[in-house]
Amino acid sequence: MKITEDAYERAKKIRLVIFDVDGVLTDGGIYMGESGELFKSFHCHDGFGITVAHRAGLQTAILTGRQSICTLNRAKDLNITAVKQGSELKAEFALRDEEIAYVADDIIDLPVLVQVGFRAAVGDAKVEVKERAHFVAENCGGRGAVREVLEFILKAQGKWSKIIEEYTTIEG
Repeated sequence: MKITEDAYERAKKIRLVIFDVDGVLTDGGIYMGESGELFKSFHCHDGFGITVAHRAGLQTAILTGRQSICTLNRAKDLNITAVKQGSELKAEFALRDEEIAYVADDIIDLPVLVQVGFRAAVGDAKVEVKERAHFVAENCGGRGAVREVLEFILKAQGKWSKIIEEYTTIEG
């Protein structure tokens, strides 16, 4: 895992976390059925991380070069309302660069990665992405890396302990 000296301070400012899909929310594999339908594998730890991030006040979005029914269905399941291609997200959320995080894995992600305030990479990202990241997860894409990134941001913002408290407090 890589964490730059300024990663913690950068993470404190984040209001929106943007995820690439293939290789970040998934393991990068695309499974094709007999009639050409595509399937993708998403990790439940990442999904739960996104759910608690929403409850803690973070916004999330998906930025993808290839929209698919699988991605749209997963986004709907996780209450991610912004699924975009290109650079439409910054204007839509009316945020400054330093308030945006991006989780990436490949060189095609670099144009967006270098613009945001908090740059994150999955554990199996290409070296060029890792070199530019403030935080590199231990886990690979589609295997809990997104959850690691979100936990780091929520801990930096002082929100993680409240989440844990919610799950460890027994009522009644």
